[in-house]
Amino acid sequence: MVLLSLSASGWAQTSPLPDWDRLTPEQREALIAPLRDRWNNAAPPQRQRMLQHGQRWESMTPEQRELARRGRHRFENMTPAQREQARALFAQMRSMTPDQREALRERWGKMTPEQRQEWLKANAVKDDPAPR
Repeated sequence: MVLLSLSASGWAQTSPLPDWDRLTPEQREALIAPLRDRWNNAAPPQRQRMLQHGQRWESMTPEQRELARRGRHRFENMTPAQREQARALFAQMRSMTPDQREALRERWGKMTPEQRQEWLKANAVKDDPAPR
């Protein structure tokens, strides 16, 4: 959405967008303002998560960033029920070893919808304060 506003502010859609140093102050402000507002409206724990996420993003390779973008896009296109499942699985897997995660993935793939619902009830996410 921000990139669309940049193209509307003077660039043709076929022109490549410039590096940060070549953006005008107004263009930089258009990019930063939404983040500044989100930061200012966030509670301290959420600010801490935002900072940690930014630091983690900076440490990622371009390939890891692309995988993260695809995962976010996939999550955004899920139904509410699918999101609930994804959150529960992620919360459970967060504390597992890689071998345990793989075993759960295999088990999940073999479960019936009813078995998955039972698993979700037994492993429900408790009031996750993370932004969605």
